[in-house]
This record gives sequence, C-alpha cells and structure tokens, in this order.
Amino acid sequence: MTDGARTSVLVDFGGVITSSVLRAFTDFGASLGGDPRLPLDLLGGDEATRTLLADHECGRIDAGAFERGFAERLRAHGADVAAEGLTARMQAGLSIDRDMLALLGDLRAAGRPVALVSNSFGTGTYDGVDLADLADAVVISGEVGIRKPSRRIYAIACERLGIDPGEAVMIDDLQQNLDGAARLGIGGVLHTSATDTRRQLAERFGITTRRSGARAQ
Repeated sequence: MTDGARTSVLVDFGGVITSSVLRAFTDFGASLGGDPRLPLDLLGGDEATRTLLADHECGRIDAGAFERGFAERLRAHGADVAAEGLTARMQAGLSIDRDMLALLGDLRAAGRPVALVSNSFGTGTYDGVDLADLADAVVISGEVGIRKPSRRIYAIACERLGIDPGEAVMIDDLQQNLDGAARLGIGGVLHTSATDTRRQLAERFGITTRRSGARAQ
C-alpha cells in the first residue's frame, strides 16, 4: 500500500549521497592506532564533544574551533592528533554515490521536487558536488542555525519547496533524523542503498521517476 499524498523528497547528504560516514569515521579512528570507534563514541556519548558538534552544526562555532576542541577531546582519551585539517581527515574515506545522484536526477526530471537537508560538518564537505544541480532547495544547518533532528529545519525545507510536510518523504541514514521529520508528518526512508531507497519511495509512497499522469509501459 502506498501513500499517494507524497510528492516531494527531502534528502540527507553524508551517508546518503556519500558512502557511509560511520565507516569513514571508524577508518579514521583506526588510523589513530587505538580503538577505531573512539571518534564515534566521543561524538555520540561525550558531553563536551556533543556540545562542540551541536555548536558547529548550528553555526555557532566555525570548523577551526570545532577541530581544536575535538582534537583536545581525542587527546584526552589517548589519541595523538593534530587539530588542523581534522575534519577533512575524518571525511577522507567518503565517496560520492553516483547511483544516488542518478536517482535524485531522475526524480527531478519526473517533476518530483527535491530538497537537500544536511547538518554542517567541517570544510569541503560538499566539494565536487554542484548543490544547485542536485536539488531544488538546499538547507544547510550552519546556514539556518538549526540542525536535524529539529522539526524546524524540515519545515524550512518544505517552505522552500512550497509544499506541506505531509507531501514530503525524508531520506536519511540515521533513524533519529527520520524521527524528527516524522513529528511534522513527513514520511521516512532509512537509507541503506540507492536501489533500496528507489524501491521504498515507489512501493511505500508512490514516488516514482515516471512523470505524473504518464502511463506505465
């Protein structure tokens, strides 16, 4: 059964349009010579690091300030790491998922509006991708001062697309971000691959890459 009211797509960047952020951060952790999960454990469970991340994602501190603070937290847990360029090194293992770019292009060609909804992280995150070519609207947390999973950031994306939240589906690799969107009535697709996401959009929400009104061949 599909929800025929859905017409538009909101999409995350890191871990959806790119390869796995969790894997990249774990690989970076392994390069430090200790527990590979240390960066993720600090980002997820260390209060000081979580505050740094929230402040950075909301644009209250810049990438340099986050890098200096996070490097200090890593050193406090036994990892000898330089602050300069830290976020770039953490993201060095990421690659762009060309199948997801193709899916988003197909959706837009079929008249399905797409908005990028992404939490800021470091510098150079979006290098190599033309965001204006990727989506009809771009909402970056550091630019609007609000981060996922706050309901307001999804509302901004819907406003920029000119749609009601009930018309949208959010694609994200983190359940907590889908939960935030769901509080506005936005449908959710937990991303694992472009193929599965394409299937879920069509089967669960009736969002296909066929133009509205076109007959299936």
